[in-house]
Amino acid sequence: MTESNPRVNAEGWEVIPNPPHKIKKPPMLSISGGDFLMGTSDGDIQFLQVKESDWAFDWSDRELFTAEQPQHLVSLQVYEIAQFPVTNAEYYTFIWDEGHRIPRHWSGYTFPEGMDEHPVVGVSKIDAEAYIRWINEKTGSDFRLPTEAEWECAARGNDGRIFPWGNTFDPWRCNTSESMKKETTPVGFYSPSGDSIHGVADMVGNVWEWTQSLFMPYPYRPNTNREEVKPNGRYVVRGGAWYYSRKLARCAVREGVLPDHLSPSVGFRLARSVN
Repeated sequence: MTESNPRVNAEGWEVIPNPPHKIKKPPMLSISGGDFLMGTSDGDIQFLQVKESDWAFDWSDRELFTAEQPQHLVSLQVYEIAQFPVTNAEYYTFIWDEGHRIPRHWSGYTFPEGMDEHPVVGVSKIDAEAYIRWINEKTGSDFRLPTEAEWECAARGNDGRIFPWGNTFDPWRCNTSESMKKETTPVGFYSPSGDSIHGVADMVGNVWEWTQSLFMPYPYRPNTNREEVKPNGRYVVRGGAWYYSRKLARCAVREGVLPDHLSPSVGFRLARSVN
């Protein structure tokens, strides 16, 4: 190995580091479920127009809040959600073991050096589901992507807060363009100050996250066809990302993209039903 780069051997070829021998299950947090407020209310918009007047009036005029309305009660069963998004190191083990395609921005077969604990990005919903099938087979688990209702409940709790920590944006609690990081940050970097009331980290900023729900108008109703597989359907991503501003780093923001969509700002986390 050369001293300058331990991933390059004397002949100049990149060396693939050995992955961990043991595949670890991610830390999961239990969400009690019950009724929670989903979406953005007219009162929320008025509050944002006072606190975030530089963009909230424009959003209202252009009807960009419409996808988040009306705010409504949704009832959920108890479930679990991963404390953190899936990391580069975790995803690398999957690639090494399964021979799956690598994210576009990786060099050779490995993630950028020093980014082991950063969330993996550049993965489609199809890639995320392949990872989930693999980890379920290896660990005997029944992980899946969260529904968008589960994601939002884990992010904002049952009291309808706008951000995971409260109703006022704070650039010291999440990784958005205002943070000037200009790339992802390690998972949990903003914990515990940026965590949700349930203790879930990185729910806004850092990376958008795939859900298993189709992008459909509200109100959301569990156990409907929102979670069915449609190759040409648009699926909900949540949370905003390092590349985007605070206006998208709200618990209720939702975007719909095709399941083969790839982006340097989109990753995923795991969820699991509780019997």
